[in-house]
Amino acid sequence: MYLSLVIPAYNEAARIGDTLKKVIAYFEKQSYDAEIIVVDDGSSDSTSQIVKTSSKTSSVPLLLETFAENRGKGYAARTGILQRASGRYRFFYDADASTPIEELRHCPALFEAGADIIIGSRALPDSVIEIRQTWYREYMGRSFNLLEKILGVTAFKDTQCGFKGFTAESAQYCFSRQTINRFSFDAELLFIAKKHGLHIEELAIHWLNSPQSRVNPLTDASRMFLDLLVIRANDLAGYYR
Repeated sequence: MYLSLVIPAYNEAARIGDTLKKVIAYFEKQSYDAEIIVVDDGSSDSTSQIVKTSSKTSSVPLLLETFAENRGKGYAARTGILQRASGRYRFFYDADASTPIEELRHCPALFEAGADIIIGSRALPDSVIEIRQTWYREYMGRSFNLLEKILGVTAFKDTQCGFKGFTAESAQYCFSRQTINRFSFDAELLFIAKKHGLHIEELAIHWLNSPQSRVNPLTDASRMFLDLLVIRANDLAGYYR
């Protein structure tokens, strides 16, 4: 298998069907083998049923992993990447398709040039933001990024874009050491990658904000900031060796 696309999903019945149509249509046009893995993170709606229906007509392998209860996006991504994905290259991808799936076209050349990890970035000069986030979410993002830098977690300007790809080897290095199960797991993965000397390549992307964000501006933002301290504490404790 050349490429695995893991889609963590929690109560995504309103969006997952359209996202899968776009992803399947894209992979049907490619010359390489690909698989799609949806990890239903304890949804209480019809997310899993929609995925099962889509798999019946999909010409691309479409697998479903389901959890009985919500475990967190980071947990879902790790499960899909380490336990279900078989691709030489392994991506996790937001269920709302805020990053168009067509951005994958840039990635094979970057991997062949030596990238171990590719991260979509909305902060690069060549990125095109077609639909922006609300002002308070942009403020949260800038504040989170500033704290990442102050605490020495990562210097990347955009760690939270839900479009990241790994070689199978770098995925094993990073996800096997991941401890954070919710939204700050991206920052933890990048910290681990840096610690192990992996080559991370940023990719300028098109991006269309989805207004139905799963991030709570109060509870989740506070937890994300605390998670940065957890990353530093984990490093001191030797968890990322």
